[in-house]
Amino acid sequence: MRLKLKIAAATAGIFFASAAFAQDIKIALIAGKTGPLEAYAKQTETGFMMGLEYVTKGTMAVSGRKISVIVKDDQLKADLAKTLLEQAYNDDKVDLAVGTSSSAAALAMLPVAEENEKVLIVEPAVADAITGDKWNRFIFRTARNSTQDAYGAAAAIPASGDVSIATLAQDYAFGRDGVGALKSALAQIRPNAKVVFEEYAPQNATDFTASAQRIFDALKDKPGKKIINIIWAGQHPLPKIADLKPERFGIEIAPGGNILPAMQIYKNYPGMEGAVYYYYAFPKNPMNDWFVAEHQKRFNAPPDFFTAGGFAAASAAVTAIQKAGGTDTEKLIAAMEGMTFETPKGPMTFRKEDHQALQEMYHFKVKASGKDANDLLDLVATIPADKMPIPVRNKR
Repeated sequence: MRLKLKIAAATAGIFFASAAFAQDIKIALIAGKTGPLEAYAKQTETGFMMGLEYVTKGTMAVSGRKISVIVKDDQLKADLAKTLLEQAYNDDKVDLAVGTSSSAAALAMLPVAEENEKVLIVEPAVADAITGDKWNRFIFRTARNSTQDAYGAAAAIPASGDVSIATLAQDYAFGRDGVGALKSALAQIRPNAKVVFEEYAPQNATDFTASAQRIFDALKDKPGKKIINIIWAGQHPLPKIADLKPERFGIEIAPGGNILPAMQIYKNYPGMEGAVYYYYAFPKNPMNDWFVAEHQKRFNAPPDFFTAGGFAAASAAVTAIQKAGGTDTEKLIAAMEGMTFETPKGPMTFRKEDHQALQEMYHFKVKASGKDANDLLDLVATIPADKMPIPVRNKR
């Protein structure tokens, strides 16, 4: 009788151990699905789910464990983002989290990851502080940071001759970090170019007449090339600035990359140059080939700026879980530090010092004419990750 009980107990133990191992891997995806960055959030979610599909070969499982994604809308509110992440870790019992759209909301989430000792993959928020002075060891970022944007923008500026730059940016962490990063990048790789004026406007600004006039006054008498560098999220101010005819003063506009609907206005300014994080036609690799073909088939449009980011976050999460042999936080961190993973842009690597994903950027020129609404950009040059000396800004 005792032998039967021992066998039964052992069998039950094996069953419960198997059941525990077979539990779903839970991932929270937090995004600003309500508000002016709704399109960004929708793309992130689409890309994340397509990324999981690709890297798991359609099984949506890792090592026999199904992946369950819990999507939450922080409405671009920092306090709500913080609360939702707390709920995800404590109530939903997620193994790790991904998010979010707004830099301000992402910054509010960082201490929550540390308090709960759980990994947070930051995508697509870009403020330098996220992997800088506000960073902690549970934070990994697949999104590019403001400095990577800045190095891309700097690389797209001529390397010789006097260049005077005025910036137009939104008056919050994303905009101010972007301007600061551009100034640092110029000092390192384009010392012939200087930011001579900074203009900051509210996030919801729609009238740029006064801002443009201040910028024109600051640039018009400068020698050499004169450029307005626009750092903006959401509805782009380019047409309103262009309507005020900066060319009267020999001033050019250099916008950053954006989502395809926003960049469609670029068609009116052929030859305009800038830098972009992702454009579907630029990377040449099997993952991007699948991504472009499948996205076109499913949505009748190519993948976009933030769809690529969501895909990269999914690839990072699955690669980390495979490498760590599970979802134990300390094993995940050990696996992710220095980890290289595939993305639609090609390989990215989490730098060990600050967990920022190092990645390439692209110097583009607006096409004179394209075959359709999304055929917008020509590739001037790929800017390799090792050509962008991104400083480590945390205090690790």
